[in-house]
Amino acid sequence: AEPLERGFGTTLGNSLRRVLLSSLEGSAISSVRISGAQHEFSSVPGVIEDTTDLILNLKEIRLKLHTDKVKTLSIKTKGPGEVTAKDIEADAEVEILNPGLHIATIDKNGKLEMEMRARRGRGYVPSEKNKEPGQPIGVIPIDSIFSPIRKVNFKVENARVGQETDFDKLVLEVTTDGSIRPDDAVAHAAKLLKDHLSFFIHLPEEEEIVMAEEEIKKSPAFNENLLRSVSELELSVRAANCLKNAGIETISEMVQKTESEMLKTKNFGRKSLNEIKEILTEMGLGLGLKVDDTIVREARKLLHEKPTEG
Repeated sequence: AEPLERGFGTTLGNSLRRVLLSSLEGSAISSVRISGAQHEFSSVPGVIEDTTDLILNLKEIRLKLHTDKVKTLSIKTKGPGEVTAKDIEADAEVEILNPGLHIATIDKNGKLEMEMRARRGRGYVPSEKNKEPGQPIGVIPIDSIFSPIRKVNFKVENARVGQETDFDKLVLEVTTDGSIRPDDAVAHAAKLLKDHLSFFIHLPEEEEIVMAEEEIKKSPAFNENLLRSVSELELSVRAANCLKNAGIETISEMVQKTESEMLKTKNFGRKSLNEIKEILTEMGLGLGLKVDDTIVREARKLLHEKPTEG
């Protein structure tokens, strides 16, 4: 992501990394019932792994639920042989992402029957919180790792905008479990940040400001500088040429651009930006304004119809 103001690369990188690792929703197994095992320290006849090892292997199963409902999965198999995640039986709403994962080894006369419950959630949930009221004897709650993110790294590089080099470029490296694309994961994390930052935005006050701006636009004191050509401004040659190359001919077109958009203009740097901002401030204007083209045309018409004094 670029260009970012100096320092925002690290700020956004840290924030996105934390949200990616802790707050994205994923799917995991929350409990298991193993035939022949009453608790997690039991052994299962005919199975080489004990119940503790079986549970550790179940924690590593990565899956994707195409529903918000709790789903039941099962394994019913006989030995001899290896049991892997591909032996899990489930309906079409459950997708096993690592079918080759080893779960157990059964000897010649052994068998393995398990019933698992899987659900959606966030972050890490310990087994104690996965225990449900009235849970039948023999059901073992297990730790759930819901996060679909395996690893997140970021680095901040220098970015150039025109002749200016004091901008940040944020590079994110995201590894997932396959249940979500890395770019979608970043988009979800950014939306979560945006939703939580909205608590610090005073929307009622903002609405009042917007209403006030609309009233100003409708009033006779409409800023007629919006009708002027940028060629009338005493701009430096560099700034004037940049605006011309960008196809910006009037002040009304220019004030609708944000600072970021202006800096993306070829050869347009911070010095030119400050020059334009200073001139606009003297006019009672600024960048990033909303100007209705219909209002501008009407104002131009009124200006032309204005009778000559004297």
